[in-house]
Amino acid sequence: MNGSSSQISSKRKSVLPTYKIGKTLGQGSFAKVKLAVHKTTGHNVAIKILNREKIKQMGIEAKVEREIKILRLLMHPHIIRQYEVIETPEDIYVVMEYVKAGELFDYIVEKGKLHEDEARYLFQQIISGVEYCHRNMIAHRDLKPENILMDTKCNIKIADFGLSNVMHDGHFLKTSCGSPNYAAPEVISGKLYAGPEVDIWSCGVILYAILCGNLPFDDENMPGLFSKIKKGEYILPDHLSYAARDLIPRILTVDPMMRISIPGIRQHPWFSTKLPPYLAAPPLDTTEQAREINEEIIRDVVNIGFVEKHVRESLFNRIQNEATVAYYLVLDSRRRSPSDYFKSNVNKISSFNSTIPAQTVAPFPALVNHHLMAGLRPRVSADKKWAVGLQSQARPKDIMTAVFKALQDLKVSWKQIGEYNIKCRWVHQSNISKEKSNMMEAELAMISPTVLKFELQLYKAGEGKYVLDIQRADGPQFLFLDLSVSLLRELHVI
Repeated sequence: MNGSSSQISSKRKSVLPTYKIGKTLGQGSFAKVKLAVHKTTGHNVAIKILNREKIKQMGIEAKVEREIKILRLLMHPHIIRQYEVIETPEDIYVVMEYVKAGELFDYIVEKGKLHEDEARYLFQQIISGVEYCHRNMIAHRDLKPENILMDTKCNIKIADFGLSNVMHDGHFLKTSCGSPNYAAPEVISGKLYAGPEVDIWSCGVILYAILCGNLPFDDENMPGLFSKIKKGEYILPDHLSYAARDLIPRILTVDPMMRISIPGIRQHPWFSTKLPPYLAAPPLDTTEQAREINEEIIRDVVNIGFVEKHVRESLFNRIQNEATVAYYLVLDSRRRSPSDYFKSNVNKISSFNSTIPAQTVAPFPALVNHHLMAGLRPRVSADKKWAVGLQSQARPKDIMTAVFKALQDLKVSWKQIGEYNIKCRWVHQSNISKEKSNMMEAELAMISPTVLKFELQLYKAGEGKYVLDIQRADGPQFLFLDLSVSLLRELHVI
């Protein structure tokens, strides 16, 4: 070992005293992954070592920070686990779950198309992990076989959350990211999207790949590929079962409003066949999971040398320290199968599995008669912008037709920037009282009209459920709320 290697090794020992560093598992342009052993518990982990200088040079500081923060939130049997993060001025050490087998991509390359039972088993796990992400307001945005790991028992682990983002109610994403072959039409077209619908499309491409051994959308040049994706042009092989041939087109639907949702996928006969009970249970969110403490594991961690009160408080408050790292390492090592994650949750009835049949009714009057969803639902987000949300079970095109008529009646001008996305402009003329009617023309010219700018976006909230989101872009907030009320009246909601 030369002097430089010896110094690096010595430095890592001082930074990671609780780990014994082993061989290199992989190396990239700004990071390397090492196999390591957690000395206290004796369990294997993978440590990703990120070089701060290289990250800065590549301009990906925000990407790395976001991935670390998001993975810290997620605890699911089919999502890679992040145990702790240790930072120094030069490097960031991310201690993660060690998955021994490899990528789903390599598995497909080696085996080709999978038998439908095996493909279903893998797809059920993928959907469970993606559903959990969405439940916790995370859109992955880069789902592909290369980012899905498999252990030796063919259990799925969704990884690489570098392009993921947090979804906020009433806010939409526009970044065109991810791998082109797996990207949804709205993403490559630069349209706004909520998040879940683009992950669902990517899941459809993955399902096609594992059932057919090749990609549905492929072309030698990018314009040709994009054209096929935007048109939804692909071939369904004859060897697929009737149920599979029915499900894939429902997922790979170009119109995001018509694309099947995760509850719809769950109820589809192809997916629900041989569904493991633990995957049929509703996914826990991170707050619920923080309360799920395994007493047996607590005793084991206390026997190692930790103080029980300290362990419990750290777990409940989601604090990263040696006690919580030891707890989760022991917990994960004791789980013989993924179902052990949700043992207390298996018998719960999932509210996500209920679907509402499509109705051919007027877009918004149905809200008053059949919904608890009352017209005005203002929300204040982190940037203090007001938004109004309105839910309907009518067809998207009927909803948009009603919206256009209401805007026209209110003398609102608009520009349609997508099939379900409109930028609006409304000019509010101030009322001048009779006493001021004799003002000089020059004085009247000084009274400028108030311009209100806002945006309308329709998105899918569930199977047969659509939300019209109205968000102020510029102009007085109270004037925006007044106009929103007028719009709701025109839509016969209030």
